[in-house]
Amino acid sequence: MSKKFKIGIDYGGTKIEGILLDQDGKQIERKRYLYDKNYISGIETVKKLVSEFDAISEQTCSVGLGIPGFSSKETGLITNANSLWLNDKPFEKDLEIALQRKVKLMNDANCLTLSEAIDGAGKDYQSVFGIIIGTGFGGGLSYKKEIIEGSNQIAGDWGHQPLPYPTEEENKLNVKCPSGNCGRPLCAEQFISGTGFTDIFNKKYNTNFTTTEIVELDKNNDDRANLEFSLYEDRMARLMAVMVGIFDPDVIVLGGGMSNVERLYINIPSLIPKYTFAKKIETKVLKNLHGDSSGVRGAAWLWK
Repeated sequence: MSKKFKIGIDYGGTKIEGILLDQDGKQIERKRYLYDKNYISGIETVKKLVSEFDAISEQTCSVGLGIPGFSSKETGLITNANSLWLNDKPFEKDLEIALQRKVKLMNDANCLTLSEAIDGAGKDYQSVFGIIIGTGFGGGLSYKKEIIEGSNQIAGDWGHQPLPYPTEEENKLNVKCPSGNCGRPLCAEQFISGTGFTDIFNKKYNTNFTTTEIVELDKNNDDRANLEFSLYEDRMARLMAVMVGIFDPDVIVLGGGMSNVERLYINIPSLIPKYTFAKKIETKVLKNLHGDSSGVRGAAWLWK
């Protein structure tokens, strides 16, 4: 019996990445292309990747896509996408016409969660909460290696929830989400995403550092960076405590650029019980195993 291959596509805001996996999850090929930030260019770039992977595998492969938004089950249109040209478009239908096969779409945070649940950091656990912390902030839930989408397809997507137990200082920061779908004060994404964290730091200290530079400052025992990361860890613990109270996952897996800050895994677990009803919490907080490949691998795993 010949091997079955699967293609995963990660549809980003500036580049589109693809991966070809065999039936055991082994990576055969991985490619990424920049594209013009418009609807047609995105479809043509996906088509190019799929065509190249089909040629390598010498078969018509299954295709799964992770997108920065959601495909409505009711209308088939994309909603809440950061890549604005996708919104209100029948992306799944148009892809199926272009690729001449069925495709599966899922939010990119869910793809990361699925990847880490199947053969990543969460593979030995039943319940996994996956978090993307990068330019934005999102999450996904998995139970027994299946994604829980919910009736509105937003289960675990906690990026635009209010920051719990805001301090006096956090209230005074007057942080408001610029997203047209949110626009609320104390939006968690504005505190937890790498972008939000860096904006708060630079506004507070009248600086112009990048996130990477602030991480380096912290490693070199800069008092400002040490303090801001301590505040950041406490904010993250408050948010995680809410999810522990609702879903009570075995493990929380971090992905995205901020997941590379090693001190988070040392400090956050001991802070979570400060904000939960149960004072002993067994939930582990782990770094992703697959790194930048998590999302694109999860997209491929949409076909099992």
